[in-house]
Amino acid sequence: MNDKSHVSLEQHVCLVCGTRFDTGTILLDKRLRASMERHTATGWGLCPEHQKLSDNGFVALVECDPQRSGSQASGRMKPEQAYRTGRLAHLKREVFADVFNVPIEDKQPCVFVEPGVIEQLQAMTAR
Repeated sequence: MNDKSHVSLEQHVCLVCGTRFDTGTILLDKRLRASMERHTATGWGLCPEHQKLSDNGFVALVECDPQRSGSQASGRMKPEQAYRTGRLAHLKREVFADVFNVPIEDKQPCVFVEPGVIEQLQAMTAR
């Protein structure tokens, strides 16, 4: 039996943790053909937990393995290229700008960091 349908529940993938979450939107195939799965991931966003942290002024540091991740010639990594290790840290935007000496855009919810960065930050706070 075919499990495809002409309707699907839209999901986004969290930029920070990589989990899928429902957006509350229903997708419809205009031709009414059974072309979609029960859930369809259509883009990137923040899950409710990480959205709340972002709204409260935090930036997520997402550790990624550079050996398993892809990157562009400019050195920037797209979310779909990031191989997340599962280690996360959240810093206030002001602290992020001070620690890394780099400004961050107000709407940017996360940055991808190399292994070891989160441990260095933890060592700084342990002093």
